[in-house]
Amino acid sequence: MEMKPKNNQNDPAIITGGMGVRISNWLMARIVAMTGGIGIVSGTGLEIIYPRILQDGDKGGHVRRAFTELARRQPTLAKPIFDLYDKYHIEGGKASNKPYKTVPVWRLNPLYEKTSGSNSFWDPARELQLLAIASNFAEVWLAKEGHKGLIGINFLRKVERPLLWTLYGAMLADVDYVVVGAGNPSHLPEMIKSLSAHKSASLPLKVYGAHSSSGEFFAKIEPNTLVGDRPTAISCPKFLAIVSSFTLADALFSNPKTRPYGFIVEGPEAGGHNAAPAKMKFDAEGQAIMVYTESDSADIGAIRALGLPFWLAGSFGASKSLNRAFDIGAAGIQVGTIAALSGQSGMDPKLRMQVLQLLTQNKLKIKNTMVSPAGFPFKVAQIPGTISDKTVYENRKRICDICLLQATYITQDGTLGYRCPGESVKDFVAKGGRAQNTKGRVCLCNALFATAGFPQVHADGYVEPPIVTLGEDTRSARELLSELSSGQETYTISKAIRYLRT
Repeated sequence: MEMKPKNNQNDPAIITGGMGVRISNWLMARIVAMTGGIGIVSGTGLEIIYPRILQDGDKGGHVRRAFTELARRQPTLAKPIFDLYDKYHIEGGKASNKPYKTVPVWRLNPLYEKTSGSNSFWDPARELQLLAIASNFAEVWLAKEGHKGLIGINFLRKVERPLLWTLYGAMLADVDYVVVGAGNPSHLPEMIKSLSAHKSASLPLKVYGAHSSSGEFFAKIEPNTLVGDRPTAISCPKFLAIVSSFTLADALFSNPKTRPYGFIVEGPEAGGHNAAPAKMKFDAEGQAIMVYTESDSADIGAIRALGLPFWLAGSFGASKSLNRAFDIGAAGIQVGTIAALSGQSGMDPKLRMQVLQLLTQNKLKIKNTMVSPAGFPFKVAQIPGTISDKTVYENRKRICDICLLQATYITQDGTLGYRCPGESVKDFVAKGGRAQNTKGRVCLCNALFATAGFPQVHADGYVEPPIVTLGEDTRSARELLSELSSGQETYTISKAIRYLRT
């Protein structure tokens, strides 16, 4: 039975985190929703994950079933999405030593490149638009299939080029909540409002080196060009902004156009991308040392005074944490690590077992790093054989071929260029980047796909290594592991939810 907060809040008290690339998958989210929580799926990179699922044979036929439902609801999309299904699907799956077929990367169509003083907008390949819409629809619809529980989707504001299409796809599946962090999500409420009516929506894009004479750069989606003039009605989801400070929460709250339904307030202990500490320190090699103090925690009292529902994240995944959150005035908690290590998460099972063994042996270490090309601090579990292993890191060829975290910039000749501190240092510097910004950076895209069990295999046989991100507080997962019966490898997400309610 779901515990209720003391402020008569009607939303579920437990939300799972939108972890990594498909760690928060539809299966786990579905179970969480059926147990009375809000099950969150990760929307990051699904337009790349789903073609890989198809190339692995679409085991269980889940993608075909979801695409069939999308075609039923939005008939205009039927032929193009099944053309894509046939393009990527391999009956029985590809050989494990063969590369995945690549998909296009998000780029600015040259036909729409800026002319002085004009506006420019992203017009990615039609294939990418359709993959983004169909994959996010599928992930949400599969999570919602066969029950009346609540499902949300998590996006990173920093991964901005796909956002309009991925959001629209999730909304076509009647997603209940949209959760966005890793940047200022101020444009999300208006985007959601427009897309719920199938109206055009836009999103300003960050372009380094742009100035007033460059014009504005923005992504723009025209739903009628995708689903026709008479699309099936969809609902408007509740928007939850992930914040780590009262300053951002107050700024979002103060303007009706940016005001979310509520907040998820992340403490510095939470896994994945975090806000940087107020005072940065550096070692002898110039590497950032992440030391958080009490001053880096959000002012919960001030956020509570805004009057919107909020959930607490970071070291709240333990028994009694719900009551502690209720006492503070929160609507509940968001949990990540305890869910990421459950048997229904999307983490590759062999990798998860490796993590669990280190955890039970008290040897698992979590390190605050600056490995992310996004420029946000990123927590990484130190696991042999993963990209956190110095030898593995040094032996990987620095390439950027998925490009979700690339930055866009104005080149010397006035055109648009793309760079990533995870790519070749030589290439990054040639594009105007600073060599010092490449130190310790990794390709999160390839690494996170590998963590979810979809590693790219290169032509020379090299297999991309994974990366594991977890929160600092692993005590609850260790406690659940200690209660396992003989022969059990890990606990279920259902057991984790029951544990959180005790």
